[in-house]
Amino acid sequence: MKKVEVIFDACYLLICLGVGIFLFQTAQFLGLRWAFSMIVFLLLAGDSFHLIPRIFVLLGYNNSKNQRMLGVGKFVASITMSLFYLGLWEIGIRYYSLIPGFGMTFFFYSCIAIRVLLCIMPQNEWLKKSPSVRWGIYRNLPFVIAGIQVMLLYLFGAVTKGGNLSYLWIAIGVSFLCYIPVVLFAQKHPKVGMLMLPKSCAYVAIIIMGYAIVP
Repeated sequence: MKKVEVIFDACYLLICLGVGIFLFQTAQFLGLRWAFSMIVFLLLAGDSFHLIPRIFVLLGYNNSKNQRMLGVGKFVASITMSLFYLGLWEIGIRYYSLIPGFGMTFFFYSCIAIRVLLCIMPQNEWLKKSPSVRWGIYRNLPFVIAGIQVMLLYLFGAVTKGGNLSYLWIAIGVSFLCYIPVVLFAQKHPKVGMLMLPKSCAYVAIIIMGYAIVP
């Protein structure tokens, strides 16, 4: 099973790289497709910090250095994932030509800011093999709230204006349905961590939908 996960993680990173390069090469500078390619590269960078050390651990190089790198990678990925959803929010607003109210925008950015601040707190114990579950819940609560807002933004846009990103909200919903049980239960029940595989598939679906954006 470890070899399957290694192959899956490597393929996931290569797909993200390929999609990001294609979107970038076919995009107009500062256009929506260009912006989407930037958040794909951001996703790739953050997940690389997390998944490459994990691949080494799964291959048997389970030394203290790789464990520390895995912890650092999880921290970096938590920040880049927050920025990824911030990018999705801004792209969705531009794509659907929406003008959200000040209160909605302030609430969304506040959730992202709180998420980032909670991630940098030392109580997260990123470098430990079994970090604090409580702080995992703390930092992910505003992240889930922000993710729901992004999902509803794309759902609203799909219902009211249609377009080629009409199914993106579904992929966002699937990713969080897979992610939440991992945060809550994976430390006591490691097999729950396998839900990260369909979560990654949901992210692949999200970035591939970027092809629908006109260059």
